[in-house]
Amino acid sequence: MKVTVGVLVKGKVQGVYYRQSTREQAIKIGVTGFVQNLKDGDVYLVAQGSEEQLQQLITWCKRGPLLARVDSISQERLSDQPDFTGFEIRK
Repeated sequence: MKVTVGVLVKGKVQGVYYRQSTREQAIKIGVTGFVQNLKDGDVYLVAQGSEEQLQQLITWCKRGPLLARVDSISQERLSDQPDFTGFEIRK
């Protein structure tokens, strides 16, 4: 069953290839959705996949790429979301 979650990542997550690395991990795991920088310095992503796939991506997001420092992550299930066909980086 496909599940959709919204994930907010706080810390040093902009300017460290967090979005690009998240996209690469999502594609590798088979998750669809998007990732974007927020004006306050956080990163937000919406991801669709199985519970197992999403857990893998969220576990990765807690670490992020080498130069990132993740202070906290919050997530919520989302409903009424369109089906995504890939995983994109939004501005």
